[in-house]
Amino acid sequence: MTMLPTHTEKKLGLVIDLDTCVGCHACVTACKGWNTENYGSPLADVDAYGDEPVGSFLNRVHSFEVQPDEGPAQLVHFPKSCLHCDDAPCVTVCPTGASYKRVEDGIVLVNESDCIGCGLCAWACPYGARELDPSEKVMKKCTLCVDRIYNENLPEEDRQPACVRTCPAGARHFGDLSDPESDVSKLVAERGGMDLMPEQGTAPVNKYLPPRPKDQPTDVLAPLLAPVAEEPKGLLGWVDKMLEKI
Repeated sequence: MTMLPTHTEKKLGLVIDLDTCVGCHACVTACKGWNTENYGSPLADVDAYGDEPVGSFLNRVHSFEVQPDEGPAQLVHFPKSCLHCDDAPCVTVCPTGASYKRVEDGIVLVNESDCIGCGLCAWACPYGARELDPSEKVMKKCTLCVDRIYNENLPEEDRQPACVRTCPAGARHFGDLSDPESDVSKLVAERGGMDLMPEQGTAPVNKYLPPRPKDQPTDVLAPLLAPVAEEPKGLLGWVDKMLEKI
């Protein structure tokens, strides 16, 4: 059985705002593109437009219709990938040590040269966050773009996961969740960030920010039309009176 580290120096992870995500799948596309061309073996994408398309993705977005106790139904977009758990069952079940959790930053990775494609880690993961690549026959998962966040050849603003850098709605945030002063930790504290399926006892590092209660429907044009309701003064007032006489 593969052992987990007793502690990690950092807990790098994602904070995903379910209130902001619009379900555009830009993060999915960016993840597929970056991880096909860089770290590890390429992500399979076979017969994409055929009758039996086969491929692997490290990040997916699911959409759910939620009915609140009051008000209309809401559509919630739910991105999901590896949560880099502190007590990761995918690591402890691995018979070869291919799955491991890094001490320096807490990222869970797969050493593909040691992976035998047995699938035990996929069975152990309660989140369905691992996929066996149908072409390479090795397990694939989110790496937090480890080959990107430490790449000094990239501009500093690009040294973050591709999904975070790409998100047009700013729904994805990246940082050290072990540091209470980090931006992501403050965001989790302010918005009541939650674990996904805490009853599983995996202690996921990634957090989700819940959707905010929706306000009552309002006229979005009202603030722009407010000045029209006021009686014009000065030159505009005189012009208005002259036009009324025509």
